[in-house]
Amino acid sequence: MRFLAWLLLAVSVVANVYANTFAGYTGATHVVASVVTGAVVLGSAAVLWFTRRRAA
Repeated sequence: MRFLAWLLLAVSVVANVYANTFAGYTGATHVVASVVTGAVVLGSAAVLWFTRRRAA
């Protein structure tokens, strides 16, 4: 589970950088790409936070 969350986090960060820098999206397409990749980043970060190992 944590491996998938890390993989999803890394892929979505790269996708967000691509969508905002290289893709040349404009208007609604740019907004949708940013919102979707941002939501995936926040979701995977939340999964990693809630499944972290706590110090004893």
